[in-house]
Amino acid sequence: MNESLRQVVHLIFGLGIAGFVLLVDRDIALSVLMLALFVGFILSDAISRGYTIPAVSPIIAGLERRDAAPGKGALFFALGALFCLIFFAKEVAFMGLVVLALLDSVTTLVGVRFGRTRIYNHKSLEGTLAGIGVTAIVLCLLVPPAIALTTAAVTALAELVSPVDDNLVIPVVACLVLVLLL
Repeated sequence: MNESLRQVVHLIFGLGIAGFVLLVDRDIALSVLMLALFVGFILSDAISRGYTIPAVSPIIAGLERRDAAPGKGALFFALGALFCLIFFAKEVAFMGLVVLALLDSVTTLVGVRFGRTRIYNHKSLEGTLAGIGVTAIVLCLLVPPAIALTTAAVTALAELVSPVDDNLVIPVVACLVLVLLL
């Protein structure tokens, strides 16, 4: 598994899903996310039982981490997106998904390549700071700079210490911070 490729795919699809959530009707986005979760769980179960699914199995094999359930990251991403879209305004959910796509990808890409100072949970200071910086800069296009920086920093801290999958934690924390500060 190529971690850099995995994170680039995470970034591209994450921003695509965020854009989709923003551009389409809320009910359509909810329906598509629920359908994606349902189909994703079926495919994950089939692959974990040893079935080979043309076009899907090779992609999952190339992008999934060792010893992880097939498609786990994508399923948790869709679940996090669905949760945010149900409990927060569509625009806030959009920003939470942008934070997820950027923060998670950048922290890992920079941390794997340049990370030298381990701070917690095998995460690096360099990756965490890069994730905060890139996420804050992009969020400045959507919210005031102080809110952007606070959202990026609090979300990065939550990702750093969370015992559960960051695809669930990051968008929810980002949405909560944004709702409190906006």
